[in-house]
Amino acid sequence: MTPRALILHANGTNRDGDVAEALRLAGAEPETAHLNTLRQDKRAWSHYQMLVLPGGFAYADALGAGRLMGLDLRTYFGDEMAAFIESGKPVIGICNGFQTLVKGGFLPGLNVDHGKPYATLTFNASGHFECRWVTLRARSRHCLWTRGLGELIDCPIAHGEGNFTLANPSLLADLNVDDQIALVYTRPDGRPADERYPDNPNGSIADIAGVCNPAGNVLGLMPHPENHIHSYQHPHHSRGFAGRLGLRLFENGVKAVM
Repeated sequence: MTPRALILHANGTNRDGDVAEALRLAGAEPETAHLNTLRQDKRAWSHYQMLVLPGGFAYADALGAGRLMGLDLRTYFGDEMAAFIESGKPVIGICNGFQTLVKGGFLPGLNVDHGKPYATLTFNASGHFECRWVTLRARSRHCLWTRGLGELIDCPIAHGEGNFTLANPSLLADLNVDDQIALVYTRPDGRPADERYPDNPNGSIADIAGVCNPAGNVLGLMPHPENHIHSYQHPHHSRGFAGRLGLRLFENGVKAVM
């Protein structure tokens, strides 16, 4: 059976079509639904096997990137989100979707600080919006989205608030112990970025590009793998470059529910 993927849409999100194409290529059946529609028709989320929070600028990033959408999810869909995550089904939040998952308290999922925020995505260290291609390496074997990914991934980023920061740097050890650092920025040849710009485009601690929850089924990442699912999308395609597709992440997500 073809797995069904629910793509959550809010005013301002704009990568719905891109991620829908990535899901179709990976073997899923995507369906995009506005949050207001979901509130009105009381659609059962249990009918879906995958959940996607796409990129964009939900609610124009008012009050901070992803904050209002995260509040919506906690307020109106808290039970649905909890059930989906606890069921072990694949959930992915990309760029603004990652911001939403973090600001909504769904990621990283560490049980520390008595419920107080201990991780956030804040302004880029460069002080301005970054729009460029980056290289990623999968770090987590535990995360179902990155499991078995040996090849580097090239894809674009486009954000002003992608700097993954922890309230206490010591919490980095917890993320490492639980294998929650799913993706890291590297240099184009795969060597560590060492927190240097522009290989690490936003200044994230430990070059973190994406994290997963302790169970490994929820992934949030700032780069846009859905914008490198065809070889011709790479800026060096005309020079013969091929490979390093972001499609592999979506294929892993689909494989987990087949």
